[in-house]
Amino acid sequence: MHAFRFVRAAVFAVVCVTASLAMHVLAGGSPVGPGVLAWAILPTAAGAFALARRQRGFGMLLGASFAAQYGMHLWFTSGAVPPSTGHEHGAGDLSTGLFMVLVHVVTALLSAHWLERGECGLAALLFLLFASVLTLLRWRAPVVQRAALPAAPGDRVPPVVRLLAAAVSRRGPPAPSYAV
Repeated sequence: MHAFRFVRAAVFAVVCVTASLAMHVLAGGSPVGPGVLAWAILPTAAGAFALARRQRGFGMLLGASFAAQYGMHLWFTSGAVPPSTGHEHGAGDLSTGLFMVLVHVVTALLSAHWLERGECGLAALLFLLFASVLTLLRWRAPVVQRAALPAAPGDRVPPVVRLLAAAVSRRGPPAPSYAV
C-alpha cells in the first residue's frame, strides 16, 4: 500500500511544483534551474506522502497547500537564475509583489481543490472496485443453503446492498406518508 501512496504523492508533487513554478514565472518571478525544481519536488512529495495516509478534508489540504506555496515561493526566489535582461524579481514593486502573492494563493486554492476532488474520486473508485470484486466472488462461490433466521434489530446491512442502494437514483415526488 505504501507504493501506491508513494506514486500518488510523487504525481501530485510534480504537478503541484510545476504549476507553482509556471504561475511564479508568469507573475514576474525569474525562472529557476532544474536542480532547484528537483529540490522543490522532494519536500512537496514528502508532505503529500504524509498527508496521503488517509483521506483529508479541504481545510487541512488548503493549509498544507498554502504552506507549500509559501515555501516554494521562497525557494524559487532564492534559487532564481540571474536575469540577463536586468529585470529583477520585483520585490521593490508593490503591484508585482501583490500579484505574486495572489498567484500563489490561487495556486494553493486550486491545488487543494484538485487534491480533495481527486481523493474523493479515488476513494469512490476503489470502493466500487472492491464491491465489484466481492460481488463477482460471491456470484462465483457455491451456493450454501442456510436456515432462514429472523433478522435481529442490530444486524448490519451488507456493503454491497449499501452500494446498490446509494447507486439507485429515484426521482419524483416523495412517497406519501398517509393515504387519502
